[in-house]
Amino acid sequence: MKDLFLKVLGDKIISPWWIFLIDIVLIANAFVLAYIARLNIILPDYTMWQFVKAGATVTLIYGSLFLFIGVHRGVIRHTGFSELRIVLYACFFSLISLFIVDYLFRHFYLSGGLVPRLVMIFHFVLVIFFCFGFRIVVRETYAYLTRRPGSVPTVIYGTGDLALITFEAIRNDQESQNNVIAFVTNEPSRYEVKLNSIPVVGWSKLIAPDSKFKDISEVVLAINDLDVKCKQKVVDECLRQGWKLKIMPSVGNWVNGVSNMRQIRDIRIEDLLGRDEIHLNQKEIMQGLQNRVVLVTGAAGSIGSEIVRQLLRFPLRKILLLDQSESALYDLQQELIMKYTDAPFDLILADVTNVLRMRKIFEEHGPDIVFNAAAYKHVPMMEDAPYEAVRVNIGGTKCIADLAVEFEVDKFVMVSTDKAVNPTNVMGASKKISEMYIQSLAQMESVKTSFITTRFGNVLGSNGSVLPLFKRQIEQGGPVTVTHPEITRYFMTIPEACQLVLQAAFMGKGGEVFIFDMGEPVKIINLAKKMIQLSGLVEGEDIDIIFTGLRPGEKLYEELLSNEEAVSATIHEKIMVGKVKQISYDEMAMRTNLLLELLIKEKDEIIVSMMREMLPEFKPQNERYRSFYTVLDNSLHHRVLG
Repeated sequence: MKDLFLKVLGDKIISPWWIFLIDIVLIANAFVLAYIARLNIILPDYTMWQFVKAGATVTLIYGSLFLFIGVHRGVIRHTGFSELRIVLYACFFSLISLFIVDYLFRHFYLSGGLVPRLVMIFHFVLVIFFCFGFRIVVRETYAYLTRRPGSVPTVIYGTGDLALITFEAIRNDQESQNNVIAFVTNEPSRYEVKLNSIPVVGWSKLIAPDSKFKDISEVVLAINDLDVKCKQKVVDECLRQGWKLKIMPSVGNWVNGVSNMRQIRDIRIEDLLGRDEIHLNQKEIMQGLQNRVVLVTGAAGSIGSEIVRQLLRFPLRKILLLDQSESALYDLQQELIMKYTDAPFDLILADVTNVLRMRKIFEEHGPDIVFNAAAYKHVPMMEDAPYEAVRVNIGGTKCIADLAVEFEVDKFVMVSTDKAVNPTNVMGASKKISEMYIQSLAQMESVKTSFITTRFGNVLGSNGSVLPLFKRQIEQGGPVTVTHPEITRYFMTIPEACQLVLQAAFMGKGGEVFIFDMGEPVKIINLAKKMIQLSGLVEGEDIDIIFTGLRPGEKLYEELLSNEEAVSATIHEKIMVGKVKQISYDEMAMRTNLLLELLIKEKDEIIVSMMREMLPEFKPQNERYRSFYTVLDNSLHHRVLG
């Protein structure tokens, strides 16, 4: 019998017409019970013919609307609230139809109506109860017969909607080895209650020495509002207890928007370093972006592509995705086609340093807003290639900024870095000079474009960052390489950084340098140790950490402000505005042009020397440039420019 039941439901050989027939039987029986409930089986004023005629009419009306709405077409073993909604719709419209038919009976026949109205209401309630109840009974029976108790005792941390979705995902996956034995809550009012017949306990009770839940193997975090510090405590305790820790992402991060076991993933270091949810002024951003053409340079990079994803949530007229990387731009295109079927975007394969090409793009598309995320960012590589750092980071920024002024773009938003503060490397110096050029443009009264600079630290998981490197090293068995035991960095998630970029873009009036609250700096050695632990390995036994020494141009500690800068608060708690010194555009333009001219004629050391002259706070840590500091005299100026 059990095998037959599972075959009928599991292989879908049951026809929707059988479901429809069962619904008809339930509707007819509900009519009889409604009469019994209303008249106590005493039918003093109704003949059997009237009773049968009324029952047939009621059944016909309900059956017709059930058929029209398609109540019978759902997969019965997956019944949920959507099926309840469909049943409610069908029953409601059937009841309205019955009232209309009854009114017509009463109007044209003096002998009375079709059926007592109270019977109609009783019948309406009973049909909902019977039809939906039938589906629930079948669903639960199927789940009970197919449920195989898992061999992995599992705890779900959370008691909200996400926790219940997680429980259903585990329960409905026949291949899952998880056996949920408890839910965990931080709310004392929910202690000792049960969800789906499973006990709810507090975290402290769960980890207590005398806890009855001693056989836990896995904990699944399924709570949206758990702050990072609490999350870290849970992680530390799980690692201490030897429990495997997983996480159910929030609904917005589900792959293809479907809840199932595949969404439950291992917890990552990004989940622990991210901070509480950012609250944006959606109205302000929407007003600033509505029906606008937006150009994003470096659109295929880590920051640029996330800016694009964030922008597509708003009613843009068009977004221009500009990048010189063919493969990365193609990958972004395919992602957008899959996720945003009607996204108004154009791909532009181009180099931001090509002035003629950029001018043609501005002439053809007329962007209203520019987000400039195109830059080379890898410190060691730029130490070996200052030519490229200056050409792209400075030359590309200057090219786009000058065109923004010429074509009277409304806003120009530059993405900068904390490495621009008291720079010790070529990359940081190139970004600081770019900032200075932007600031000089912003201070010109004749310029109509609002120039905004945003400055923040490392972003988690970006291309070439330390996290992917550590992950690869751990997967390969080590060793994990850290440059210095004391090195620290500020970290921010990519979505968080890009959300703040958008917010700052429409807070700024022009000329501001916005600095993001990066939280507390993180020791890289601690980051490496935590990642090893989360991988289920033991440092020193399964995998080693070795120190390789600071790379050329690398700092021990990053800064968000230079000694000459101060900050003031803004209306957003995570965004500050830096007070930077005034810069003459004429002087800045002359020096920047001179630096770009040097690219054609001089060696790397001369280029870096010019950068040092423009930027006195630039103190190279690279011995190659620190020992070669030539002050450029007037004759060299004339030779380069002439």
